[in-house]
Amino acid sequence: MQGWSALILAGGAGRRFGGGKLLADLAGAPVIRRVAERVVQGGFAEVLVVTGADDTAVQAALDGLAVRVIHAPRWAEGMAATLREGIAALAPDTNGVFVFLGDMPLVPVGLCTELAALADQAGYAARPRVSGTPGHPAAFTRAAFADLMALDGDTGANALLRQRKDVAYRDTAETGALLDIDTPGDLAAATRAWKACATSATSDSATSRGALPKP
Repeated sequence: MQGWSALILAGGAGRRFGGGKLLADLAGAPVIRRVAERVVQGGFAEVLVVTGADDTAVQAALDGLAVRVIHAPRWAEGMAATLREGIAALAPDTNGVFVFLGDMPLVPVGLCTELAALADQAGYAARPRVSGTPGHPAAFTRAAFADLMALDGDTGANALLRQRKDVAYRDTAETGALLDIDTPGDLAAATRAWKACATSATSDSATSRGALPKP
């Protein structure tokens, strides 16, 4: 991922959740920390987190992680304000940026190398797609930066991507590309999925060490 930055949007108030959703517990850690831990493992040139409503608490939740935290003072205007703040803070020599959402703890970071290559080939952007539905993270080349900086409101970049023809898609069965947390019910579903992935990873590790028989 040399030359590619990662941007985690963590500015919303989580009103549908009842407030504080990025700080809600997900299997022993705040949601935003689970997301950031996953992104940091992706090998990006830099990882930026843009905060808003719960700035101080989110920063505390990220303590010790290799991320740069930026506060978006106009976060209440909508997701676009948070996105603009992040794009403006990227390293000047970055080739492109992956945009992650702070409420998607199972986002498929493992697809990012492929997505970066697809974005470069398409010339603008790339994103995963599950059963025909576009998901996250979205990879944007520098060609998209001016358009991202011109966004406003609370729609993020989805509308922009839908109207472009130079966007590539990588089909995948990884439902974490779609699984976000908007309600307490979503958090319960994400927690079950997280624990299932953790159990699978533990079993695979034990199998590789010879501690468990191969399935």
